[in-house]
Amino acid sequence: MAGPDKNTPSPTEIKLHQKSRVLEIAFADGRHFKLPYEFLRVYSPSAEVRGHGPGQEVLQIGKQNIEITRIEPVGTYAVQPVFSDGHDTGIYSWDYIYSLGMNQDEMWRHYLRRMEEAGASREPMPGASAQRPKSK
Repeated sequence: MAGPDKNTPSPTEIKLHQKSRVLEIAFADGRHFKLPYEFLRVYSPSAEVRGHGPGQEVLQIGKQNIEITRIEPVGTYAVQPVFSDGHDTGIYSWDYIYSLGMNQDEMWRHYLRRMEEAGASREPMPGASAQRPKSK
């Protein structure tokens, strides 16, 4: 079984800030990232979000107020957050979290651009979404 990338430093501290909805993580190389829960949720490494190949990514909408209700360790190489919308299949390796931190600004701009192109909103939609007709 392939292990983690030996070049990625180990995390030295992980904190969940529930009020600001930010995961704060420090790595052994001195880098320190503050990753909003929304950012982590929309870039979940799960097949549900990523699809099963290039071009099959599923745009995540309405996740602005998402929370992480708990976070579980996965061996010594990853964590598995449980989000308030029930999403719990993303396993975030230290390599992936480090990459998210290093590329956060560019990835966030890309996400906002995709949302704009889709005419979608980060705001949670109360009740039925636009794609689902309301039944009377």
